Amino acid sequence: MRRVVPLLPLLLALAGCVDAGPPRYQGYAEAEMLFVGPEEAGRVTALEVDEGDRVTAGQKLFEIDPALQQADVDAARASLEQARAQLANLKAAAQRPEEVEVLEAGRRRAAAALDLSRIELDRQKDLYAKAVGSKAALDTAQHTFDQNQAALDEIGKQIEVAKMGSREMQIAAAERQVDSAQANLVTAQTRLDRRTLAAPAAGSVETVYFRPGELVPVGRPVLSLLPPELIKMRFFVPEPDLARFRLGARVTVHCDGCAGSVTATVSYIAAEAEYTPPVIYSLDERSKLVFLLEAKPDDPLRLRPGKPITVELAP
Repeated sequence: MRRVVPLLPLLLALAGCVDAGPPRYQGYAEAEMLFVGPEEAGRVTALEVDEGDRVTAGQKLFEIDPALQQADVDAARASLEQARAQLANLKAAAQRPEEVEVLEAGRRRAAAALDLSRIELDRQKDLYAKAVGSKAALDTAQHTFDQNQAALDEIGKQIEVAKMGSREMQIAAAERQVDSAQANLVTAQTRLDRRTLAAPAAGSVETVYFRPGELVPVGRPVLSLLPPELIKMRFFVPEPDLARFRLGARVTVHCDGCAGSVTATVSYIAAEAEYTPPVIYSLDERSKLVFLLEAKPDDPLRLRPGKPITVELAP
């Protein structure tokens, strides 16, 4: 004891001369997963990827049984064709071309009869003027001419009606029916297209929850996807050191197994303090007032979610 005690002041002095380096803060890597699933319940019929696969944006992931949605598309397409046919029928002539031809033949016959009655009327007028014809014959010829003229006018009106389309209000209603049928077809086709799910972003498949043949309930994902840009770091800074950080500040991250350090940018600073971090690294941390900060790494693929990290401010 007489030999050790005199050395304590010297050891403490030497310890005070050692450079402790910049302050370091504890935390962990975290990621926000993308959960990909159908909007409607259905059975998985095809799974194109598996856990650990890396996918690109737009790559097909899986397919849900589309039988019901395909039937809706077929029914909507048939309704649209029917609505278009009804509209075309309303816009077309009220009678078929063959029927109009029959009316045209009747008009020619009436015109010929009118010409004949006109000739007979003129002849009777000439005979009556010469006092050769009778008044009764003249009246008969005039009456026949008037009948033939009315018959020709009637057939002309019939032809005009036959060539007319339907009323404007009926055509407008039929046009709205076509628009509605078109919208129903788009809706049904969209539901059918959404039975095949593609990757919304590039990343890695983390977990597959349902396999082919299994029924996926409404609101449940089939798999989770981890895009690299959604990996971030969460670390905790004591209240006295909070002034050293600002949004956009550069930090250096160290972790076990990482080849060298990882640089990152501070993207979030909590407005409220916490008395104990969610992950307790030592008993001393319980008594410190800390703030949560988040940083986005420049190379997120070098980190895995849940991995402990040590953060320090970049020079």
